[in-house]
Amino acid sequence: MPGPMHGRMPKGKKIENPGLVFKRLMGYVAKSYAPHLVIVAVLILISVLANVQGTMFIQRLIDDYIMPMLSADAPDFHPLAMAILRVAVFYAVGVAAAYAYNRIMINVTQGVLRNLRNDLFSHMETLPIKYFDTHSHGDIMSVYTNDTDTIRQMVSQSMPQVFNSAITIISVFISMIILSVPLTLVTLVMIAVMLVITKKTAGLSGRYFLQQQKDLGKVNGFIEEMMEGQKVVKVFCHEEENIRQFKEINDNLYHSADRGNYLVNIVGPVNMQLGNVSYVVCAIVGGALALSGISGLTLGELASFLTFNKSFNGPINQVSQQFNSIVMAMAGAERIFKMMDEVRETDEGYVTLVNVKEEGGRLVESAERTGRWAWRHEHQANHAVDYVELKGDVVFDGVDFGYNDDKIVLHDVKLYAQPGQKIAFVGSTGAGKTTITNLINRFYDIQDGKIRYDGINVNKIKKADLRRSLGIVLQDTHLFTGTVMDNIRYGKLDATDEEVIAAAKLANADGFIRHLPDGYDTVLTGDGANLSQGQRQLLAIARAAIADPPVLILDEATSSIDTRTERIVQDGMDKLMNGRTTFVIAHRLSTVKNSDCIMVLEQGRIIERGTHDQLIDEKGKYYQLYTGNAIAT
Repeated sequence: MPGPMHGRMPKGKKIENPGLVFKRLMGYVAKSYAPHLVIVAVLILISVLANVQGTMFIQRLIDDYIMPMLSADAPDFHPLAMAILRVAVFYAVGVAAAYAYNRIMINVTQGVLRNLRNDLFSHMETLPIKYFDTHSHGDIMSVYTNDTDTIRQMVSQSMPQVFNSAITIISVFISMIILSVPLTLVTLVMIAVMLVITKKTAGLSGRYFLQQQKDLGKVNGFIEEMMEGQKVVKVFCHEEENIRQFKEINDNLYHSADRGNYLVNIVGPVNMQLGNVSYVVCAIVGGALALSGISGLTLGELASFLTFNKSFNGPINQVSQQFNSIVMAMAGAERIFKMMDEVRETDEGYVTLVNVKEEGGRLVESAERTGRWAWRHEHQANHAVDYVELKGDVVFDGVDFGYNDDKIVLHDVKLYAQPGQKIAFVGSTGAGKTTITNLINRFYDIQDGKIRYDGINVNKIKKADLRRSLGIVLQDTHLFTGTVMDNIRYGKLDATDEEVIAAAKLANADGFIRHLPDGYDTVLTGDGANLSQGQRQLLAIARAAIADPPVLILDEATSSIDTRTERIVQDGMDKLMNGRTTFVIAHRLSTVKNSDCIMVLEQGRIIERGTHDQLIDEKGKYYQLYTGNAIAT
């Protein structure tokens, strides 16, 4: 287990171009709320000037009112009362301005966070599958929660506070020069010491805060992993090991957060004490000047200056304290912008899927839903438009593929599936069965070869249109928060209730759905945690059925259903597959006996192909898998 870092900075973990990150963040805030920020700036200026005016009044109060009244036989309090009233009005205006700009900043902050989360999510939806395969889901969630929260603190608190402090420093500095140049010089010396300490500390803490955000993402990811896999943890009695691992990554978070906050939090107390030293020194020097009469410093000017000294040191101390939030916000903003800068899923396709009808023996594009579809192929050379009817003819021609270019997992895959055929993939785990189906819908792009869909290279088809033509039932079923009907309708958003029920009946899901507390209106949460795995799978099959696609991809679609239910579901699946090109990845070989062609894969290569009877007669790998001499997984 790693021990404390003892002040050593994590190598290579500093914020890159913090100035650029800050500029980009401010540009993002100003993009939607520039007028609001201008109003806030004016209100802050009014608030600060009101406070400065009140402090300047101390000099007039002593020199122009109190001292003359002390020497007068019959002092007149009316001028003093009117002066105090004017000051009170100024303070009231300052209070109103302070309330107004804080209220506006609440709206600005929440609006910025709303826009930021919207933009983040919109961009995330455009990222390729590879991004989610290579990034922890907990780390991604940390960007939405922890990193955006650092932005909230900065926008709502640090930004107005720093601007307020800057205006206060400028106005107070001018007032101090007016009152006493020598005492101003004394104050500036102490301020220089405070700034040096703040700069050094902020530079050291930035690296730790960036590491803190990353460690926080790891903690969130680990917790999410453990929550999803609790059953596995319990089965294998892995609790103690998980606790040990969690303590390790949590200790890493503790050390990065401890060092970052330690360095920043010491700035405030140190600067506060230096401010007190500055106050004492100015009081001594000012008292000497006032008593000697050398500089013409009056008692009222000294009192006012000492108040300004406190007012001058206070904002600087406040700015130093805000460095904590600012540095954390820069670390969070860097992670947010890094995610927003991730390359979108590229789509160079130009062939689209359109509704068609037949007129005079040829296909004509239709604006209305006709139940017939075609690929609208506009040729790049002469801009001529062809309509190729969507039938579900799929061809793999010498396809090579690797998740990384240096490691090919599929080698020279050749296959064809004519419209209406059922093609099955069998083989051991890791043979490449699921990978092939992922290439049809272009979750990944191939390194070599061609994949043709109805004679068209899939690279030429827009990804959204390509995927609309495919129905997929995955082994890992995902249900979304909403009603049962909403989850089935996910496959066709404009489906009627009658169509939803028909799809459920086809998948043999109607029976158990009607026994749920609210039937089709039963709300599912937690990925359908209140349903059995088999019931969840049936809903996924119903979802694919309602989409009514010409091509079906069934990835272990019945793997979580018991044998009795499987026979019933298989009948419905056969009805669903009727007339459709179907790719089936099978765990139970009994479900693929009626396939038009069975592909046997091993280490990314098709080693056997044929019907069930043909492969049995060959007594090869398929024969071994089917008879039990090898394990089909």
